[in-house]
Amino acid sequence: MFEEPTARKRFLSAPPSVASAVAALMEPAVAGLSLAWAHSFYRVPFEGPSTALLALLVVLLFPGVNRFGQTGVGVVIDTVLSWVGVLAVLALLGYATDSLKQFDQHMLLVWAVTTPVIQLLLTVVGTSWMRHQASLPSARRPAVIIGANRGGLRVAQMLRARRSFGHDLLGFFDDRAPDRTELPPDGKLLGRLADLPAYIDAHGVADVFITLPLTSQPRILNLMESLQNTTASLHFVPDVFGVNIIQGRLADMGGVPVVGLIVTPFTGVNRLIKRASDIVLSAFILLLISPILAGVALGVKLSSPGPVIFRQRRTGLDGEVIEVYKFRSMVTQDNGPVVQQATRDDPRITRFGAFIRRTSLDELPQFINVLQGRMSIVGPRPHAVAHNEQYRRIVKAYMARHKVKPGITGWAQVNGLRGETDTVDKMARRVEYDLEYLRNWSLGLDLLIIARTAKLMFFDRSAY
Repeated sequence: MFEEPTARKRFLSAPPSVASAVAALMEPAVAGLSLAWAHSFYRVPFEGPSTALLALLVVLLFPGVNRFGQTGVGVVIDTVLSWVGVLAVLALLGYATDSLKQFDQHMLLVWAVTTPVIQLLLTVVGTSWMRHQASLPSARRPAVIIGANRGGLRVAQMLRARRSFGHDLLGFFDDRAPDRTELPPDGKLLGRLADLPAYIDAHGVADVFITLPLTSQPRILNLMESLQNTTASLHFVPDVFGVNIIQGRLADMGGVPVVGLIVTPFTGVNRLIKRASDIVLSAFILLLISPILAGVALGVKLSSPGPVIFRQRRTGLDGEVIEVYKFRSMVTQDNGPVVQQATRDDPRITRFGAFIRRTSLDELPQFINVLQGRMSIVGPRPHAVAHNEQYRRIVKAYMARHKVKPGITGWAQVNGLRGETDTVDKMARRVEYDLEYLRNWSLGLDLLIIARTAKLMFFDRSAY
């Protein structure tokens, strides 16, 4: 489902395609229509509770994930896990509001099983149709790459992977001798840049990918001028593969094209979806766990003298300092310019504190931070201000994790990076997972992380 943290899953996002628009509507539409079909099949009236369920489905599933073009077991796992996450949230809400009994249980079971099956079938049909259209002779797009360099190799890999969707890579153009290029063993050097216009006309080249370094600006300008009288589409691929790109995209700002390299994923509709899910889930979770909150608060008070709630200054969205709430688990509170992380068998941790840290019960008051808008349920874990000042100087792209609100749990935590980060390497690995989360965010990923966190609360022993 996910690539390695260091992989550059995307470079610059293209304008929304027809496939993306269809996918955005397909998931909520399929869930809603299959719910209506299940009501009809079991002859159950579609009334108030069902209407509320339909509204929740739209909130949780819109916009849908574009899986057209994906094949193999990965798309099945991604679809099923995403749907299981939605069902888990709906079950939690139904239990909290005591509304599950208002539905026919057999009907819900049939609906829960048929919905992902229909989604997968439509994904397969859509992918097959795209490939069929791309296989037509009129749809083939011969392509060449300008620059047998690192960027050119990346583009070549992309084009070969997309061959079934219409692209045919013919080869490379470069002014350097073959022994000075980074031409792959199966690559073909077609000629020098001066030979390109004639080659385009002779072979019907549809796409030209320019991967020359930015230091070659005069050559790039001359090349583009010489190609303006051809019918080929020109694509400039800047050499930014060494940059830790997050949500890279091309935007139009008052008529000026701007390339965003490190951008928050939570803008526009995504921001509304993230905030709405945080409010709904945190409110219901707080209502559900209120007896647990009272019990833990009593345990903290009886275990050692001091306040029940520990407030620590931590770094939030865009580097803003926020106050994060936790149940106190230590006899002392470090909140100054130097903060010592808790270690295994740390004498400062009380016996009851060790229990609530191991089960993550000490984090529960942070759902109040989520309602306040300071935090999110899922996101990079907030570090103490003192730790931020320490690690921002030695961990690459450390501060980029603050492009979103910090979370109660995160992608790093469910991948084994809970507890103490006593080495720079551990912190660097945590940051890599945080950045991977930002690159690949979706509501389905949030739900998956929440589900994994619930499991870790009872079976993980790495936190202390």
